[in-house]
Amino acid sequence: MPSRTSSDRSPLAADRRTCTASARLHFPKSPTPALFFPSKANPVVPYTRCSRITPIFFPSRFPMGREEAALDDQFPPLAKGGGGLVVGNYCHDVLFRDGAVVGEGLGGAASFLFSVLDPLSPCRLSFVSKVGPDFSYSVPHAPITCGSSRTTLFHAHFPSSAASAADKYHGDRVLRCVGFCEPILPLDLPAGEFEFGLAAGVAGEILTETLAVMFDLCRLMLVDVQGLIRIFDPTDGTVGLVPLRRSPFWELLPRIGFLKASAEEAPFVDVEEARKKCCVIVTEGKDGCSVYWKDGEVKVEPFPAVQVDPTGAGDSFLGGFVVGLCWGLTVPDAALLGNFFGALTIGQIGIPKFNHCLVKAVRQELERRGTQCEGPCQRKFSARYEKSVAHQEFKEFLIKVFELSHVDSSTELDDELSKVIS
Repeated sequence: MPSRTSSDRSPLAADRRTCTASARLHFPKSPTPALFFPSKANPVVPYTRCSRITPIFFPSRFPMGREEAALDDQFPPLAKGGGGLVVGNYCHDVLFRDGAVVGEGLGGAASFLFSVLDPLSPCRLSFVSKVGPDFSYSVPHAPITCGSSRTTLFHAHFPSSAASAADKYHGDRVLRCVGFCEPILPLDLPAGEFEFGLAAGVAGEILTETLAVMFDLCRLMLVDVQGLIRIFDPTDGTVGLVPLRRSPFWELLPRIGFLKASAEEAPFVDVEEARKKCCVIVTEGKDGCSVYWKDGEVKVEPFPAVQVDPTGAGDSFLGGFVVGLCWGLTVPDAALLGNFFGALTIGQIGIPKFNHCLVKAVRQELERRGTQCEGPCQRKFSARYEKSVAHQEFKEFLIKVFELSHVDSSTELDDELSKVIS
């Protein structure tokens, strides 16, 4: 699929490429320089505006810190528009084991997200990603090609002994970003209104200005915190984390519907404070995930899986979670679906390839359980935090499908999944 070029963002295309008039009002004409992350710790700074950002304060459009009686409320549908907006760069991933290259391929949160969202979401989807002219993969959602920079490049180093890296971010691997593409700017976003927005950055490419415009375009916002708090060692690009409070994104929390963080990222989020402003979901690997909101929390069960490559597990979780919300599932039920796809992902290297019968079985189950509506993604998103009465039944269905996904014979797998569907 042909990619867009940076010329597509010309002011002459303002009617179709720029943000809404109301969104443009958020940008100060003479911004006062404010430090995003220390420039010595972030090699993105030399050729982006990441180091010169003015924190912008917004009223809460969809506050999640609501009274208990309001937890059963649902976000009203838009009168027009619809669909989902996914923002985050594609990248190139190279995997190392003891210093030797053992695999390479397409990476970036967006690539894992479309693997789940495309076959299962009832919504039409718009992706905004940037790559360099060296981008070497064909993807279903064409990125913007930037002639001035190369595609973001990550090196993931896996040791022979997991214990040797146990104290590092990402646990059993050392992640390094050795090349950065341009950030995604507000003018890169499409005009229109969306049912939901998903900010899934991997290397600081989503600026505060860009996230602010997404709030105006999208009725419900979901954000992966990794794109907000990552910093990079100036010598070798090793990925580290900075407390969310030290970034301008902290002031935007009240406008976020759901904030996803890994167990390693959670201490940098300050979950106890963040949950007062928005719903926080912490993925915990083999222990499943936990959902925190102002007045409570719930633990969602995991699926037993053998880890081959942890890359993208959190992205697949987020994709499954969004799919569940789109079909009208409660938050814990949607998180269970997220755990399901996260577990499937770690059993494969690179972008997961899901059996078509598996996807068909899951989609038909979602159609059976989901809220019925007149058009795609015009349903009401659930704001209910309790497990549904059918949660256990849904879990048993997913466990059965998950177990069948490990069948060696493709023909046998198709036959068994066909029985599940019928």
